[in-house]
Amino acid sequence: MASPLVLVVDDEPDLVELVSLTLARMQLATQAAGDVATAKKLLKSQVFDLCLTDMRLPDGDGLDLLEWMGTNCPKVPCAVITAHGNVESAVRALKLGAFDFVSKPLDLGVLRRIVSTALKLSQPPDAAATARTGPQLIGVEPAMERLRELIQRVARSQAPVHISGESGTGKELVARMIHLSGPRAEGPFVPVNCGAIPSELMESEFFGHKRGSFTGAVADKEGLVQSAEGGTLFLDEVADLPLHMQVKLLRVIQEKSVRPIGEQRETPIDVRILSATHKNLVDLVAEAKFREDLYYRINVIEIRVPPLRERRGDIRPLAESILARLEKRVGLTGIELSAEAWRALETYDYPGNVRELENVLERAVTLSGSGKVEAEHIRLRAAPRNAPPPATVPAAAATAAAEGPGQLLDQLEHVERDAIIKALEQTRYNKTAAAKLLGVTYRALRYKIRKLAIE
Repeated sequence: MASPLVLVVDDEPDLVELVSLTLARMQLATQAAGDVATAKKLLKSQVFDLCLTDMRLPDGDGLDLLEWMGTNCPKVPCAVITAHGNVESAVRALKLGAFDFVSKPLDLGVLRRIVSTALKLSQPPDAAATARTGPQLIGVEPAMERLRELIQRVARSQAPVHISGESGTGKELVARMIHLSGPRAEGPFVPVNCGAIPSELMESEFFGHKRGSFTGAVADKEGLVQSAEGGTLFLDEVADLPLHMQVKLLRVIQEKSVRPIGEQRETPIDVRILSATHKNLVDLVAEAKFREDLYYRINVIEIRVPPLRERRGDIRPLAESILARLEKRVGLTGIELSAEAWRALETYDYPGNVRELENVLERAVTLSGSGKVEAEHIRLRAAPRNAPPPATVPAAAATAAAEGPGQLLDQLEHVERDAIIKALEQTRYNKTAAAKLLGVTYRALRYKIRKLAIE
């Protein structure tokens, strides 16, 4: 079997020799080109498994070659070699379809990892890879077809991807599919809810720490970034990162290394960054609540997940899939919805999207008892978008106020308790999301949950 063939495009003989020797030790064959024109001729005349190109070439630059390859040989992954610190060029290259980038002076360890990952793209998927595909996006609407195609395309790259969309649309599922469809599928997928980590613990959680580096650091701890080594780090609700952590995350992305608290040296990492939020990052950048430089680094490729109201044709297949899972969970067989029940489901706007559809169906099946779901079992809320129903003080509370402050406090706590439970149910017990719905901080919600003994 022939060795994989790599095209090295650079006009510096010493660098070409260094790269060729490094790849030869990996049992790879190489050919060299000193300019864009020669590279194009070679790419037309034979099949390469990978292209490594410098950004500056005598008759153009790596971006010209990259753009040409996107049209003429799109299946050949291309990584670019950039000048140290030239982040803008690296981002432009990634946007044009570069698989990844490596900075000068070359870190041979980073180069070997990039090459190994890129070569996996040309290998046919094995049975184990097929079995790893996991849950899939359900939907027949054109928007979902386009989304699935986009996932397959971006899975071939190592460029950071930002997934935007309303709460409950399935942003984490999209991130998992990108991970499982790409060359990092065998590596870990590490999801992190950026809004759920207390600010004072965030640096230690993300980057780890050395024993004795601060009070309470009784042992070395690996950070979440390092735990995703060889795989994917998914930063959910990235807009909730405080500004001091945004600076540190930017450096991790640019330098591809981390420094645990108390450690003197930085450790190289091989991690792909995916992020998501339901907030508008452009607005947050304009309000100086999110760093512009970080925005451009995590938003190299953007994927928008459409809300459920924009793809009503998917409500029935989604509901059928959810009902099939419910049958297994609750031990019922043959759950059926009446025509009126289906009509109620298919005409609702779902401000909570797919997550709300799941909650509605689970509640309906529970209320039906027998699995025969009628329209009266479909409980839909009539509330403003992305907001819980306002908690109103019942008449009993007004009566309690006249009876004395103790009675009033009891009634108010009862109202508070109901509002919190509804918000938790609506968000499938995601406390961060519930706090947002209620308009309170995460800490305030945690305090109320303990005080009211909800857990």
